[in-house]
Amino acid sequence: MTKTPGASGAENPVADPRDYVQDGLILIGCSHSGRELVPECIELALANRHGLVTGATGTGKTVTLQVLAEGFSAAGVPVFAADIKGDLSGIAVKGDPSPKLVARAEEIGLKRYGNTSFPTAFWDIFGVDGHPVRATVQEMGPLLLSRLMELTEPQEGVLNIAFRWAQDEREAGDERMSILDLKDLRSVIDEMGKRAASLRSKYGHVATSTVGVIQRRLLVLEEQATDKFFGEPALDIMDFLKVDADGHGVVNVLAAEKLMDTPRLYATFLLWLLTELFEKLPEVGDLEKPKLVFLFDEAHLLFNDAPKAVLEQVERVTRLIRSKGVGVYYVTQSPGDVPDRVSAQLGNRIQHALRAFTPKEQKAIRAAAQTFRPNPEIDTERAIQELKVGEALVSLLHDKGEPSMVQRTLIRPPMSRVGPITAEERKNLIAKDKANLEKYGQSLTRESAYERLQSRNTVGGQIKERLSKFSNLFGLKR
Repeated sequence: MTKTPGASGAENPVADPRDYVQDGLILIGCSHSGRELVPECIELALANRHGLVTGATGTGKTVTLQVLAEGFSAAGVPVFAADIKGDLSGIAVKGDPSPKLVARAEEIGLKRYGNTSFPTAFWDIFGVDGHPVRATVQEMGPLLLSRLMELTEPQEGVLNIAFRWAQDEREAGDERMSILDLKDLRSVIDEMGKRAASLRSKYGHVATSTVGVIQRRLLVLEEQATDKFFGEPALDIMDFLKVDADGHGVVNVLAAEKLMDTPRLYATFLLWLLTELFEKLPEVGDLEKPKLVFLFDEAHLLFNDAPKAVLEQVERVTRLIRSKGVGVYYVTQSPGDVPDRVSAQLGNRIQHALRAFTPKEQKAIRAAAQTFRPNPEIDTERAIQELKVGEALVSLLHDKGEPSMVQRTLIRPPMSRVGPITAEERKNLIAKDKANLEKYGQSLTRESAYERLQSRNTVGGQIKERLSKFSNLFGLKR
């Protein structure tokens, strides 16, 4: 690229986000080579090689996320982003030409800088600040559910038995033994406890005390309103892969302010979402641009106290999901928050300032500096501590996937609003999103494991159960 994207001599600037997407490159900001401005850009063809955005609180990470989301959207790439503080919601409305943003645009040579909005869909697990996001308990699976419930290994084993027993019942012809919500799971666990003696030979020992522990953990989830997440209609992952009539990728914003009160649910949900993308999207190899970019804020929550099986799943999904055309960008305070095996998969790196007041923090800065390809003109370790708000050390993949030398970069100003939208603006935007509103606005209830087991435990149900078992001896369906 020979000039800064968006640079022009036009006297009347026209706000067009495509100005920052040229020749398969997305402008992130500009560095200096002597007196010359050098654009720092993410190559769309390498954006699925993932990335890492780090920095202390208040150094500009959220604005950088907004710039990334704007750039990908302008390039026609849908985005999913968790909005931890509510500030990212501003991407849905036109920004204001504040003096600071205009000054930054002039500083990095953006002559055509202006303001505009980007197509946005709002989502919320609790169904308050966005369209409800739901999944069935079966889709979540015992591994992630065990982590959400903080179960021990023996307790996880009993939960696995519950899922397997219900599956075997469905395969035997009782399709209504589906575990859709927590009420279904509670019923299955309870029934399995009652049948422990008859189930032991096939599935193993089911201790009554373990059943009680799992039931209590389910009660805790219900008290945290987690039950709102489990049910139908379940999220269709393809609804995150939309573009608008102008070819801009839709930015899917998950309202996560309330969700952060239950950080384990937040981390489990996002890992489930990544896993769903991995399992349901077809293999596409390397494309000219990603099919979706996933911005994972507060990524350290994914790894904190995670059991080995979960860490292995995160590493596996991160390593292989690029072949599905998905780029994952982890956002956290320090590069040390991300395990080495996962960090090794993150090629595009943006490092905002870190502060060092203790020997441990100084060691973290030294380690962060060592993750970059060295630049002989920059003392990386020192620069990390000197960076101003809105400034970052940037190393991005180029050519055949080689990381560029680290550059001290001024991040470009966003075109959308910096800061949250109002409650009224959010309400109106959600109401205008007719397709998602009609599809997910109302919860659905159908007969599943809870109703089926209630029916089985009546006198009539027990007679039908005996008749059913008798019929099965002759190969008849229930």
